[in-house]
Amino acid sequence: MKTSDFYYDLPEELIAQVPADPRDSSRLLVYHRETKTIEHRTFRDITDYLRAGDVLVVNRTRVLPARLFGYTMSGGKVEVLLLKRLELDVWEVLMKPGKKCRVGTKLVLNSELSLEVLSVTETGERHVRFFFEGAFEDVLSRAGTMPLPPYIHEKLRDPERYQTVYSKENGSAAAPTAGLHFTPELLRKIGEMGVEVVEVLLHVGLGTFRPVKVEDVENHVMHSEYYEVSEEAAATINRAKREGRRIVCVGTTSVRTLESVADMGGLVHAGKGETSIFLYPPYTMKCCDALITNFHLPESTLLMLVSCLCSREEILHIYEVAVKERYRFFSFGDACLFL
Repeated sequence: MKTSDFYYDLPEELIAQVPADPRDSSRLLVYHRETKTIEHRTFRDITDYLRAGDVLVVNRTRVLPARLFGYTMSGGKVEVLLLKRLELDVWEVLMKPGKKCRVGTKLVLNSELSLEVLSVTETGERHVRFFFEGAFEDVLSRAGTMPLPPYIHEKLRDPERYQTVYSKENGSAAAPTAGLHFTPELLRKIGEMGVEVVEVLLHVGLGTFRPVKVEDVENHVMHSEYYEVSEEAAATINRAKREGRRIVCVGTTSVRTLESVADMGGLVHAGKGETSIFLYPPYTMKCCDALITNFHLPESTLLMLVSCLCSREEILHIYEVAVKERYRFFSFGDACLFL
């Protein structure tokens, strides 16, 4: 299967620049896989498609102010994006421009924070050591900014709009954007319906948004990301699977987490670690029964993942309809529900 098989045309004006206000007022395209039919709704109507006994799986990760700007000793400006914490003061990062950031390069980020490049990976990431006093998270909150995707050109007035309302654990370089549509009130209503909400953790890193640069899809290598599935979460999901109830994943990060720890029978195993799972057709989902997600970039690993729920041809048709109906795309865009 070729990367170009997942290309579609998207007018630039359909790339959402600001989040919907309120969160649950975004649009919702509902795709019924059995009948291959499409409905056009509003996100808060998600309650019409959930039912008592469903398990709604969300990713509780929280986005770090992971974008930093610093200067070399010679005055060159460098952008730094935090990807993954390796030790207390050592991180894997992206640095741009990379040619200024050889091993031994030192950057001053602000009066409280500096770094030194320790090594360069085969794929171009840097391992760096930060120098600071006090708690790193506190220093970072003053030095860093929200790492919005490069296709968003508008300034985000409220950084919390790039966090889900259920975010808890700092660690991501990008938001699990399907969750941005939920409000506390909507989640409360869902819970009152008898839907169980289960939290898992996947810290979103380079693996989720790195572009596919190879011609053959199977040759793409995913960057690993940290995940956690608790014993309680696994027990709730497995009880539902045994009883024939649906597992509804919120976002591709929740899917990747569950599919990383699921056995061939669809039961999940508690644990924590690194996953570099790459889901693309003809992969068959083992645990995920339904998915809430946003509209993804052409030729991206996320578009390939959602194609596992039906077929590449169906996905491209859905996206063609979404373009025609003027849905808003990508991180701050509208949502799609696959049933």
